[in-house]
Amino acid sequence: MFSNKKRALSKWGPAGRTSVGRARRFGPIGGLGRGLGLAVALGHPAAAQVLNDNIENRRQVQAEEVITSSTAGCTVQWSCVDERLTGKCIEYHNDQWFEFRPPADGTYYVNIGQQRCRDVRGVQLVALTGTPCQPATYRILACASLGTQDDLYVPLPNLRASQPYLLDVDGYLNDFCGFTLQVSGRARGLPVVPVPAVPQGPPTSSRVVTLAWQLPDSLAGVQQCRVLRREQRAFRTREVGRLLVGRNTLGQHRTDYALTDTLPAPGNYLYQIVAESDDPAAPPVLLRQQWVSYSRLRPIMPGAVPDGVTFLDLPLARYPRGAYLTIRISTPGTGNLLRRFALTNEPAQASRGRLYAQAWLDAGLRQVEVDIECRPPRGVPTRDHLLLPLSIPTY
Repeated sequence: MFSNKKRALSKWGPAGRTSVGRARRFGPIGGLGRGLGLAVALGHPAAAQVLNDNIENRRQVQAEEVITSSTAGCTVQWSCVDERLTGKCIEYHNDQWFEFRPPADGTYYVNIGQQRCRDVRGVQLVALTGTPCQPATYRILACASLGTQDDLYVPLPNLRASQPYLLDVDGYLNDFCGFTLQVSGRARGLPVVPVPAVPQGPPTSSRVVTLAWQLPDSLAGVQQCRVLRREQRAFRTREVGRLLVGRNTLGQHRTDYALTDTLPAPGNYLYQIVAESDDPAAPPVLLRQQWVSYSRLRPIMPGAVPDGVTFLDLPLARYPRGAYLTIRISTPGTGNLLRRFALTNEPAQASRGRLYAQAWLDAGLRQVEVDIECRPPRGVPTRDHLLLPLSIPTY
């Protein structure tokens, strides 16, 4: 029918197809046996290829049916895909094909669940219409790289009854994943949305995180809000809280909500707040995504200092404007270097005279030695040796 796979025969049997669609000849039986022995020794047993690896053998999916499959061992029919249609959304490595014919017009959801992957990345999904293995006829309906192993859904609105729709599932960046797939009138899991970049600012030094959000009037039917947390390198999110939606005597829902969480360890954490309804036809709605970075180390940097943090004030005002200052900070008596830097003494640099010093206080220091070499725009260079106290918080 739509097969484009070429088979080459050698005296060793059929040629195997690699993930880039090339024929590969196996060597003598002895060499092949040694290769299999090595694979077993390394803990990578040969994966069975699913029948729907090729588009002509695509698997028919019935509405609400739950299918279990795997991307392990799958390959790509390059003449049946066109990366120009999907852009950077997906990179094909080990895809497989499904076909769905809706029993009625309406919105359906592709639910991907129970992912068990070799890597953290999960699977990718492309939903399209067109003639199988004729990319010129394809029209992309949805394209999503899941990026985690959470249970996720991709909406497909305005599908027409009995019309065939193609689903192409691929391991994200060649990830080997077992998964379940369902096309349903009800969404299950989290919506697939882009994750914001991790902020570049300094991390918080507190493990306690307070999240606040508002529930818009458009979500009047929401029954609860779930708060999820995922460490940046983790496979899945974890629920850390669930708040029921409060209502007054008129049935109107409360707008403002807040939850406090304690981070288990240093790292970057993504929080997601999801609103859920009891209505089976209403999909979960992602209200908010927020990264929180936590470190036990307090940053040593210039600028404003929060209340309760120890700092060191350098007497920059005593030096001429425009002077080039070289500053060396060390421990009293022993002279162990704590920090060394240079600056041009300008009003815009005044904030650099206040340094975070909590780590020095935690190490038992109450004062530090400061050597300042001053090279003014005019005049003779000078050098000062100072013994300065750390400003200790009053709490």
